[in-house]
Amino acid sequence: MPKISQRGLKMPASPIRKLVPFAEAAKKRGIKVYHLNIGQPDIKTPEVAIDAVRRYDGKVIEYSHSAGNETYRKALAANYCRQGIEVDHNQILITTGGSEAILFAMFSCMNPGDEIIIPEPFYTNYNAFAQTAGVIVIPITSNIKDGFALPAISEFEKSITKNTKAIMVCNPNNPTGYLYSKDELQQLRDLVLKHDLYLFADEVYREFSYDGAEHFSVMKLGGIDQNVVMIDSVSKRYSECGVRIGALITRNQDILSSALKYGQARLSPPSLGQIVAEASLQTPEIYFTEVYDEYIARRNFVIEELNMIPGVFAPKPKGAFYAIVSLPVDDSDKFCQWLLEDFNYENQTVMLAPASGFYATPGLGKTEVRIAYVLKIDDLRNAVKCLAEALKVYPGRV
Repeated sequence: MPKISQRGLKMPASPIRKLVPFAEAAKKRGIKVYHLNIGQPDIKTPEVAIDAVRRYDGKVIEYSHSAGNETYRKALAANYCRQGIEVDHNQILITTGGSEAILFAMFSCMNPGDEIIIPEPFYTNYNAFAQTAGVIVIPITSNIKDGFALPAISEFEKSITKNTKAIMVCNPNNPTGYLYSKDELQQLRDLVLKHDLYLFADEVYREFSYDGAEHFSVMKLGGIDQNVVMIDSVSKRYSECGVRIGALITRNQDILSSALKYGQARLSPPSLGQIVAEASLQTPEIYFTEVYDEYIARRNFVIEELNMIPGVFAPKPKGAFYAIVSLPVDDSDKFCQWLLEDFNYENQTVMLAPASGFYATPGLGKTEVRIAYVLKIDDLRNAVKCLAEALKVYPGRV
């Protein structure tokens, strides 16, 4: 029988989704599963977006331009300008989700064997994207004790080699919820200039910055226009994960020209998805106010409740809707599977994402999980109760 490729064998499984078969089996046994493992909000998609689909009267769903519909790119550029991010539509490439934008950025800026430095824990699929591009991830470990703040610049300096080509951050961060400050980003700017590197910034959670803190975009950093690539997406902002519309934004025309060739190879981003995304730009401000207030309430509730469980530590996230939580367990991968296979409390259980998959350094994250507080508070209350009861009886409790 032919063997699978080495590339296929090396592709990492998603810690967010790998336990899905166990969750499905639990549901078949009649157990209610609370999904805190994945960033799929239960927030309603804006009505203007749904109405745009209902009103669509095209006779043929055609290919769009490989860079994305010009009307959408122009409207998106205007939206960025209102936020103080000065770009025009020719500096935007519409992609099939933020995932494709990251892939196109890596393909365009990096050769196989080049290195990209990323603070860990980081969004697990960065590993998969790097593997696809033949890029090597060099992790710089952040610490739960200080809420996963940006590690010291000296740690980045130590990791820079002749093969280093880029630094990547997610701001606000998935999976930690940390919001990098303007000062931290300026330190990265100076480092990028010093070593002539690219700076990739995944800013898909920009609107979710809490407690009066303001998100500062890398596109506002002075002096590095040719070094910066911003990644964006409509998935979380408008609760439109399924439309698969993202964007690569840069003022570096060489990157855009290269990325467009990859865009042409996949023909075009989703046509109906772009219709939804363009309409979403007309979402009234009250929508974001209500969503913001809802996430603040969910965050405050779940973090307070988690920290009341003996042995549990959850730093308060400054943004996004995730938290990395330390648990008194021997192995979070085993624990998360046990929750689905062997445990239920009043016919309910909770699905979490083991944090080991969000680290590149072997052995880290073994006692941590990522929680996505994307469910309404009543569901979060039941989920946290399940977790508390599970920790009382888990055979591998530390």
